[in-house]
Amino acid sequence: MTKLLFIFIGIPLLELMILIELGREIGFWPTIFLVIVTGFLGASLARSQGMWIWMEIQHELQQGNMPADKLVDGLLILVGGIVLLTPGLLTDIFGFMLLIPVTRKLFKTAISRKFREMADTGRTNFTMIMR
Repeated sequence: MTKLLFIFIGIPLLELMILIELGREIGFWPTIFLVIVTGFLGASLARSQGMWIWMEIQHELQQGNMPADKLVDGLLILVGGIVLLTPGLLTDIFGFMLLIPVTRKLFKTAISRKFREMADTGRTNFTMIMR
């Protein structure tokens, strides 16, 4: 419950404080411009990465392989795109990190490790296929 409160109340308040402070430092219009530009760049990157991963998933399926790794990439790209829709510098940084393949790999490794841990301890209701 406290995690949800932090996500839905704490992060937006922190983002608002950062945007207000940034507005004081560089001005109102440059701050608005920065938020809009990161939104457009994020949408463009999410679209290109999403299309790329979709083609990779289709290719894996045509080869008869389970695209589990690519599906995790797709999920992270989707989350990154959604996070970039929210205005704010912290969420933009996090969203871009999920969209850029090099940094996305760090998140993918951590998520895979967590899924393995959950599967090993029986704290899950899903089946994980490992190669």
